Amino acid sequence: MAPDAKMHSFEEVAKHNKIKDCWLIISGKVYDVTPFMDEHPGGGEVLLSATGKDGTNDFEDIGHSDDARDMMEKYYIGEIDSSTVPNKRTYIPPQQTPYNPNAKASEFVIKILQFLVPLLILGLAVTVRQYTKKD
Repeated sequence: MAPDAKMHSFEEVAKHNKIKDCWLIISGKVYDVTPFMDEHPGGGEVLLSATGKDGTNDFEDIGHSDDARDMMEKYYIGEIDSSTVPNKRTYIPPQQTPYNPNAKASEFVIKILQFLVPLLILGLAVTVRQYTKKD
């Protein structure tokens, strides 16, 4: 343990279980992986599934590379107070944003516009070319 490492209680770490605020416990160390959520090769959901518990087994079972282990250092924020870690804990799933059916509709509109706008620009260019072409 580093001499100036901050000690975190299990309860404090367990509160950070959202996509925009995610802390993990791995090998007795606490990591704030919030900035890494979008970059994680397995996706942010994998990291969220390791919140609220000791994620050491989850981390070791995957067989992370040495580069991944080195990368962890920049997310290190302190140590876990082992006296606060319960022996057995019931799993509390992380909160997820509620399903928004309008989000799918807006994604569809965006995809349609991404297709139609270039076609309209091309049609406008061809039309302008036809009317401005000298015979």
